[in-house]
Order: sequence, then structure tokens, then C-alpha cells
Amino acid sequence: MTEKQDDFVTEETLIETIENQLEDGQPKKVKETLMRLMMTGTSREDAISAMACALALEVYDVMKNDVPFNEKRYSEHLDALPDMSWMEE
Repeated sequence: MTEKQDDFVTEETLIETIENQLEDGQPKKVKETLMRLMMTGTSREDAISAMACALALEVYDVMKNDVPFNEKRYSEHLDALPDMSWMEE
């Protein structure tokens, strides 16, 4: 496996991570976001996918810039859902 392939994060991995965060209850913002999105009519599957996008953005920054995971920024992206204009950054 090349170094490039080692750095690749799949959608499946991101969704699994979201599910693990929900199960662990950490960060709390993840469960709050899921509940909020589902209360506004978003299906659980679509909500999890959107949340995975917010996680992907943070994971990308960690990998690209070799910086620590920024939970505050991750929470801000979760708060913005379902708007994903931050994906344009």
C-alpha cells in the first residue's frame, strides 16, 4: 500500500466514526446534531451522511496540515447543518 493510500479515509470509515461517537456519547454535539436534524425531517441516514461530511472536513485538515483535531471547529460545522456552505472553503 502506498503512503497516499494509507492517508485515504473512506465514507464508510467516517460513518462508522460518527456511529461510534453516538454510541460513546462523545462529543455530545454529535447526538444533539442527529436529534436536531431528525426533528426537522431529515432521515437518520441523511443526517449521518451530512455529519460525516463535517467530520471529513476536520479529518482532512488534520491530515493535510498535520495539526490536532479541532473539536470546536467540528462542532461549529455540526451546528451549521444542514447548511454545508463550509464545504466550499
